[in-house]
Amino acid sequence: MWYHKDLGRNAAERGVQTRLLIRKGYIRLGGYQKARIYGLLSCSSGKKMKVANRVFFGDEAEALAAGYRPCGRCLPEQYKTWKAAQAMQ
Repeated sequence: MWYHKDLGRNAAERGVQTRLLIRKGYIRLGGYQKARIYGLLSCSSGKKMKVANRVFFGDEAEALAAGYRPCGRCLPEQYKTWKAAQAMQ
């Protein structure tokens, strides 16, 4: 898991480092730290969050292992599966 705020000292540095990690395939999903939600990098909900609250994941297993749940907007099938599993507990 990468914390967006730790990828550089300013917005320009963070942007360069984030794009590099995405191109190399290390970052594939984004997350909202406060609500512990993860989703696609292209999700409109994720693009609105503050840098201090944004985290990145390499894959879905990493996000789930960190205790995050799928976004209902950009990952509706994964969200339904997660929600059904929560109802069983």
